[in-house]
Amino acid sequence: MAEEKILIWLPSPLGDAVMATPALRAFRTGFPAAHITFLGSASVRQVLNPSSFCNDWLDRQPSFVKNIRSIRRGGFRTCILLKNSFGSALTAALAGIPNRIGYARDGRTKLLTRPVQPLKDSSGRFVPIPAIDYYLNLARSLGLDASDRTMELPFASGAEERLRRKLPAFFSHKGPKVILVPGGAFGPSKCWPPERFARTADALKEHYGALVIVSIAPSPAEQQIAQTIRRLARHPILCTADIPLDLSDMKTLIARADLVITNDTGPRHIAVAFKRKVITLFGPNNPQWTQTGWSEEVQIIGQGPCVPCNKPVCRQKQHYCMESITVEQVFEAVRRLWKEPSR
Repeated sequence: MAEEKILIWLPSPLGDAVMATPALRAFRTGFPAAHITFLGSASVRQVLNPSSFCNDWLDRQPSFVKNIRSIRRGGFRTCILLKNSFGSALTAALAGIPNRIGYARDGRTKLLTRPVQPLKDSSGRFVPIPAIDYYLNLARSLGLDASDRTMELPFASGAEERLRRKLPAFFSHKGPKVILVPGGAFGPSKCWPPERFARTADALKEHYGALVIVSIAPSPAEQQIAQTIRRLARHPILCTADIPLDLSDMKTLIARADLVITNDTGPRHIAVAFKRKVITLFGPNNPQWTQTGWSEEVQIIGQGPCVPCNKPVCRQKQHYCMESITVEQVFEAVRRLWKEPSR
């Protein structure tokens, strides 16, 4: 297997792809002579590139048939499925890849030649384990060393210089630089109220002279969130919507920040991979699934009678979990990370 052509089908969510980097390193180290190709979305490719863990990339095609044809042309002998879906296993099988490794779930067990059993409790429900370990267990099932849980991301050549040209105010600011991430691809149930992000931004400016940047995805919903934050804040706030930043630029921006305050979404994991100070605001999702063990992260977990619901849209009359998190809690976490005494 060490000399085979290996296809690794990456997870689709950005945060999961970053949490998979310890497993990707394990595959690369375990199969040093193999030609490893990553299959993933354009957004995942921007964040993981340039990766020393693969030799090549295969872009995920927009249709089932095109994916099969694209993969078949690669002549792969082995496919390691980090993506949990029936469709990915079926695609690999129909593409003629003889060795197919992945978790035995989502009705796809018979499509795998080496199914790995996920951890379940006595009632058959998945036991929450950190995604880092979830992906590393696939490497472990192949007899590889899966002891290193460290997430890591690379920089593209000239990435900082490009960002410096696009956002000179960020690099010229003498005080702390803080990024707020008020959105989330999962859905609005993960989002802390915009007015609280605005109050936090004002407190950071007034107490620390911080430069605050709101980082959002280019979607109408997140643009509306950013507009609300800026309207409610007393002090000016930069926003990535005003600057033509791609995901590679965002990665560089996060890597150079002094603090990231974020909902439980992809940029959180980018920040941890770059060993930034992070405050993560949890609501509907169980934090056990995404634990990283990073000592410079403060997790604030919202409370409510329905937590965790794992629903992308809150079904309650009041958004208990995220509304239970106060600005005072967040600011106390800032003091703790910046080694200030509590007040």
